[in-house]
Amino acid sequence: MSFKTTGKVLQILPEIKGTSARGEWKKQDFIIETAEEQFPKKICFTLFNDKNGTFDKIKPNMEVEVSFSIESREYNEKWYSNINAFRVDLVQQGAASQNPPTFSESDIPPIGDSGDKDDLPF
Repeated sequence: MSFKTTGKVLQILPEIKGTSARGEWKKQDFIIETAEEQFPKKICFTLFNDKNGTFDKIKPNMEVEVSFSIESREYNEKWYSNINAFRVDLVQQGAASQNPPTFSESDIPPIGDSGDKDDLPF
């Protein structure tokens, strides 16, 4: 199951590297603040083995859309959850605020007083 959310990048934490039985790995955590709710939430995401250089193009204060999954695991009779990001995209500034065009009273045509009958068939 995957989810999506948008928000502003608050912080990008340092990259962590290591070696496991399967080879070398790296991970990087980042925090966003959501903007889609009445009460914004701060969420820490983990990005593993980033192959496309996400943080070369994304910096703090940028609006992003994050695709992620949630995973839980048990360790010593306690449960831990991870929020794993698998895609981070910049939100286009123009697309984020698509407001309808504004108009004034001068844009409304005047109502005819010429006595024309309404010729609609219904």
